[in-house]
Amino acid sequence: MPELRTVVITGAGTGIGAACARSYAAEGANLVLIGRRREPLEQLAREIGGLVLVGDAACPTTWDAFIAQIREHYGRLDVLLACAGGMGLGSATETSPPSWEAALRSNLDSAFYSARACLPLLRENAGNIVLIASIASLAAGPQVCGYTTAKHALLGLNRSLARDYGPKGVRVNAVCPGWVRTPMADEEMQVLMQFHGETLQQAYDRVCADVPLRRPASAQEIANVCRFLASEQASIITGATLVADGGSSIVDVPTLAFSRMEQTHA
Repeated sequence: MPELRTVVITGAGTGIGAACARSYAAEGANLVLIGRRREPLEQLAREIGGLVLVGDAACPTTWDAFIAQIREHYGRLDVLLACAGGMGLGSATETSPPSWEAALRSNLDSAFYSARACLPLLRENAGNIVLIASIASLAAGPQVCGYTTAKHALLGLNRSLARDYGPKGVRVNAVCPGWVRTPMADEEMQVLMQFHGETLQQAYDRVCADVPLRRPASAQEIANVCRFLASEQASIITGATLVADGGSSIVDVPTLAFSRMEQTHA
C-alpha cells in the first residue's frame, strides 16, 4: 500500500489555505497546518486532523523547528502549498517603509522561505510546490503598490525555483486567482458597501460586472486548481502560471465602453 502524501499548507487557517486543507483531508493526506494565529488552525485541525505549527512563514529561523517537527511526525514531505499572503495598500507615495516591508514579507518572503526550507524534503520524494499568486501578478490595481509588486515578484520566484529544481525532480507552479470569496476579500468589499450602500453580494456583483463568468471564485475552486497542479495529471507541468480568474485577465479594457453600450440597449 502506498504511503500517504504529506502536504504542508501555509496560511492554512482561513480562505484558500483552509479550503486546500479540507480538500487534501478528503483524500486522507497527512496535513501540516501553518499560520500565525493558533485559534483558526486548531479549529480546523479539530475538524479534519493535521499537525498544527504556529509561526510566521516569512521567518527563516521559524522553519528550522517546523522542518524538524515535520520529519518527526511524518518522515516525508510531498507538497508545499504557499497560501500565506496579505495586502499592501497605498500608492508609492502613500506607502510607508513599514507597509512596504510588510507587503513584501507577507506575500513574497513567506513563499521564498517556505520553499527554501521544504526543498530538501521535497527532493527526496519528487515533490511539488504550488505558490498562490494573484491576477495582481499580471496587472496593477489602484492603490496597491506593495501588493502588486510582491505578487509580480512571486512569478519570478516560481520560474526560478522551477528552473533550478526541475532537474532534481521537484515541480513548481503558480496559481493566479481573481476575486475569491474569502474573509480577506469580504473585508475589501466593505469600502464599496459603504460608498454605494450595498450588501456584500451586491459589492461582489459590482467588482465582477466585467468578468466574463460574472462571479468570484469559491475558495474550493482554487483549491481544486492547486490539487491538479500537484497531481500526477499535471506531471509535465512546471514553471507555469495557471490563471483562475473567471476570465477577467482576458478582457480588453479599452473595449469595455462598447460592451456597456450594448448592455444599455439590451
